[in-house]
Amino acid sequence: MAISSIGVGSNLELGTLLTNLETAESQPLKLIQSKATSYTTKLSAFSQVQGALTALKTASDKLNSPSFFQTVKAAVSDPKILSAAAGETAAAGSYSIDVTQLAQPQSLVSAGQAGATTAIGSGKITVNFGTINGGTLDPATGQYTGAGFNADVSRPAAEITIDASNNTLEGIRNAINKADIGVTASIVNDGSGTPFRLVLASKRSGEASSMQISVAGDAALQNLVGYNPAGAQSMRQTAVAQDAKLNVNGIDITSSGNTVSEAIQGVTLTLATTGKTDLRTTSDTGTVSTAITAFVNAYNSLQSTSDKLTAYDAETKTAAALTGDQTLRTMLSRVRQTLTTPQPGGPKDMKVLSEIGITLQKDGTLAIDDAKLSKALSDNLPGVAALFTSETSGTSGFAKQMGALVTDLTSTGGALKAATDGIGSTLDDLTDQYNAVQKRVDATVARYRAQFTQLDVLVATMNNTMSYLTQQFAAMSNSTK
Repeated sequence: MAISSIGVGSNLELGTLLTNLETAESQPLKLIQSKATSYTTKLSAFSQVQGALTALKTASDKLNSPSFFQTVKAAVSDPKILSAAAGETAAAGSYSIDVTQLAQPQSLVSAGQAGATTAIGSGKITVNFGTINGGTLDPATGQYTGAGFNADVSRPAAEITIDASNNTLEGIRNAINKADIGVTASIVNDGSGTPFRLVLASKRSGEASSMQISVAGDAALQNLVGYNPAGAQSMRQTAVAQDAKLNVNGIDITSSGNTVSEAIQGVTLTLATTGKTDLRTTSDTGTVSTAITAFVNAYNSLQSTSDKLTAYDAETKTAAALTGDQTLRTMLSRVRQTLTTPQPGGPKDMKVLSEIGITLQKDGTLAIDDAKLSKALSDNLPGVAALFTSETSGTSGFAKQMGALVTDLTSTGGALKAATDGIGSTLDDLTDQYNAVQKRVDATVARYRAQFTQLDVLVATMNNTMSYLTQQFAAMSNSTK
């Protein structure tokens, strides 16, 4: 007899009984799950601690460089003339700057054409870059007489093929731009009877980026774009390739561009127009103050994270994930010890953070007296630097020591790494235990199910037999009446 559901044939509550037995057998799984949840919560809590420590190390690393405390900022008296940016190697100083000429790229224009889509001629255009030497430039015609041209050997000549597919003014413009050879081509309409002119502009400024254009092919193409400062010039120069020229504290300087780097050590000048201005580079105590504040904030963030993860609610009798955790307690103790251990003392013998206005509060956080910090930075910047860092071979400095401590805590073998590795290993063990118990429960339930099925079939058969016999006895009784 086939039974589709346990208990249907026998009318016994075998399904409910099987479910209750499975629930009872699964109780160990709930215990394992509860343990896993607890360890996962703890692992997540340590992850938050890891994040806070990483932030503290980042803030420490910023201060752990003697050169950082030598950072300078640049101030220009007339920003219309130029702007200035000081880099890491810049030093404090004062400079008088006279910009007499801005750099610019060369620009050439062709003779006018009646149409921009009319075929002109085919051939090969070769463009060289270099310097125009000597000769005389006629401002009216834009052409040179008696000049020479020295090609820049570091910039190979570029070739452009003009054929039936691109031999119009528009096609030539497009071919030059597509070749990406350091020249921008465009077409202007001057409104004359032959209004369309091809304009070529070097992408680089400076004397060494003048163009020399030769053509092998139709004369019409030569007449359009041919340009040799030392020979025939079909195109007209409308802008001379020239270097920027400036004088810094009596020293003449030239630059192919208007961005001038290292004319003053560590300083980049961006020229805007000609004229005179003064430049001052001074210690950037504001940047240092910001970095010190970030260091304090990072420590306070670690402290608040720790407070949250070790809290205990007496009313609800609820403990946080790391309440009473010895690993976290030990790590925080080492961090505080690092912050409160006096340094050897640099210029003017600064040894502790309180000398620059940073003090430890009763709640374990740090507080900054901004006025005292500002005065310390202004009066004794080298001393403040020695308080946080030292040369590569040294080990002193709060920032250097804090960075080293965080690295030790979070590296292999460190306290935090060991704790998280241990939790991870425990979670792996719990997973194995869970799988083993689950397998055992499944086997037990399967055995119960088979036994109950047999019972169900047996009882159902007996019920059927009883029903049959009852009917037979009833029939016999009726026949004898």
